Amino acid sequence: MKILITGSNGLLGQKIVYACLDKYKVNVELIATARGENRLLQKQGYEYAPLDITSKKEVLEVIEKFKPDVVIHTAAMTNVDACETDKVGCKANNVDAVSYIVEACNSVGAHLVHVSTDFIFDGESGPYDEEAQPNPVSYYGWSKAEAEKIVQQNSNSWAILRTILVFGVVDNASRSNVVLWAKSALEKGSPIKVVDDQFRMPTLAEDLAEGCLLAATQKASGIFNISGKDYMNIYELVHRVARFFNLDTSIVQRSDSSTLNQPAKRPPRTGFVLDKSRSVLGYEPHSFEEGLAVVEKQLLKWKA
Repeated sequence: MKILITGSNGLLGQKIVYACLDKYKVNVELIATARGENRLLQKQGYEYAPLDITSKKEVLEVIEKFKPDVVIHTAAMTNVDACETDKVGCKANNVDAVSYIVEACNSVGAHLVHVSTDFIFDGESGPYDEEAQPNPVSYYGWSKAEAEKIVQQNSNSWAILRTILVFGVVDNASRSNVVLWAKSALEKGSPIKVVDDQFRMPTLAEDLAEGCLLAATQKASGIFNISGKDYMNIYELVHRVARFFNLDTSIVQRSDSSTLNQPAKRPPRTGFVLDKSRSVLGYEPHSFEEGLAVVEKQLLKWKA
């Protein structure tokens, strides 16, 4: 099977590349694509091609050149506040680009695995199953909901994988996410305010990568929830990070979303029902603490 990944420089993209090279290397021919240079440390075992997903010409040319069996589309503009303040850029990356990807996949007969988000929901009645109706409260959420519509209405062969609050360690450990931010802030020892009114099911990047590859190799069809299995608010998340890494929680001050003054509104309660992805795909995520152990191991590797 020939699989092409978009966004291979990102956290999820990197994890899919490495999972392919590790677990699926016998059965998968891999093409990694991203904007600019290849930033993965491991350069062997796959082919790399630069790809700007906002260029229809590039998207059509690259996918036509490689003619993959499956495209896993992970590339997106995911900074929620940046999407709110740069709506043109958000639409170009998260909506228009998806229409190009769908057209290109259809032209070569490729199955599309498209990554979406819990932010398509308003967060008034989570956790959600796959039948729940989107009602986004931010421009980012709107863009991802629009992308889902494009996939469902225009793609000849597709799966949509919705996920939540992805965490993990990228090559060179340069980019942050909620777990790395919490660990770093706790280690610095300065007081931090953390909200207790946003509930999520944080997802280890390796688990999401595995979900993507399960959907790709099975050419699964439809919508699937792919997230962690532990439900918590962000205040609890920070405390669980502190307990795992033996860090002081006395600096953590309880807060709520109204104090953050962020450009984009966040859904208060998301979370997913995972029954379908477990039974159909065979997906089984780590617990949150098991995910933290994976992160710890990788961080120690970078320090070595």
